[in-house]
Amino acid sequence: MLTGHSTPQVGETGQARRVLLVLENLPVPHDRRMWQVATSLRRAGYHVSVISPRPPEDPEYCELEGIHLYRYPMLPPTHSVGNFIREAFYCLWHTFRLSRRVEKEQGFDVFHVGNPLDIFWPLGLYYKLRGKKFVYEHRDLCPELYEVRFKKRGLFYHLQVLFERRSYQLADMIIEMNESYRQNALQRGRARPEKIVIVRSGPRASEFYPVEPEPAFKKGKKHLVCYLGIMGPQDGTDIFVRAAHHIVHTRGYTDVHFVAIGSGDCLEEVKRLSHDLGMDEYITFTGFIRERELLLRYLSTADVGVASDPDNSYTARSTMNKIIEFMAVGLPIVATKSIENKWSAQEALISPPDDRPESFGDTILELLHDEARRKAMSEYGRKRFLECLSWERSEQVLLTAYDRLFCGLPPNGDVK
Repeated sequence: MLTGHSTPQVGETGQARRVLLVLENLPVPHDRRMWQVATSLRRAGYHVSVISPRPPEDPEYCELEGIHLYRYPMLPPTHSVGNFIREAFYCLWHTFRLSRRVEKEQGFDVFHVGNPLDIFWPLGLYYKLRGKKFVYEHRDLCPELYEVRFKKRGLFYHLQVLFERRSYQLADMIIEMNESYRQNALQRGRARPEKIVIVRSGPRASEFYPVEPEPAFKKGKKHLVCYLGIMGPQDGTDIFVRAAHHIVHTRGYTDVHFVAIGSGDCLEEVKRLSHDLGMDEYITFTGFIRERELLLRYLSTADVGVASDPDNSYTARSTMNKIIEFMAVGLPIVATKSIENKWSAQEALISPPDDRPESFGDTILELLHDEARRKAMSEYGRKRFLECLSWERSEQVLLTAYDRLFCGLPPNGDVK
């Protein structure tokens, strides 16, 4: 059993194994995926440092649960290609600056980066030349994310394909989220299969579970429908709001409340949309919820969880964390029909026939009126999460791959 007081892992030199984790798009520990990686390594005895953006009120350095956090001020949300490029250079500079500080103050043997963006390969090369290992955690398809966000390809799309490939080729270990991403690494990235390991995202079963519902969240209504996650241009939060409007104002079903949990570039925009559609009485926007207990109460109170990301080249192959989190608490799901959504949730998910808000709304309403189906989906999703998708299962894959990396072996021992 791994604990917070495990015996320190040591490398060939007899020193503790030291890892630096880097993330650009979200603060740590708010980014649950990177925090899970950090805490898993720490519990296994590694010396762990993290570089990420930070909220304005937080200090540049602090220690949390034995993990050393080095963070720089987060830029305002990005709405244009120009700001997108500025953000990339800004984060690259601060990551380099802080990584030199970490090297002096903590030391590290592994430079482990998570995308987006795929901008850290030059630093990976720099530290490889200094004798360190480079781990590339491929969390998002950045070229497709750019295409969906800015509605075009062009030079910057192709640059990101190039940066992705350079990251794949320089990495000593590649961590993919699912089989679709692994195929991308092999085909577009031309990566060697023995370097690739699949470490799926999902909360810890010991920390993410159904709790007692809170009736007050329903605002006196019979049902509660929940959206969870980032609110960017590609995330379909506007579809969720318009679907809610369709249920209430077109279909006339008013015994329902909606909650949108999360934050992002489009939060204020979708709030305005909700107001303009006359939905202020029916939709609560909570912002980002830091407290796990509060988040669990919202999810455990809801009757349906919604992932309204539109179907496109990015979402079709991506595993959305919200899908696994809905399953962890036994929440029936309405979500886009995609390869990875369907693989993850299977019978815990139903999909509308298309991405129109009206289709989402009608599918949600159909499920709200079918209590027996919701119960069956809930039980199936919770069971599948416990048996296949909890972080405890992914953690063992991660730690085995890391152990092989430090022993000078190919991370994927299943590839002959």
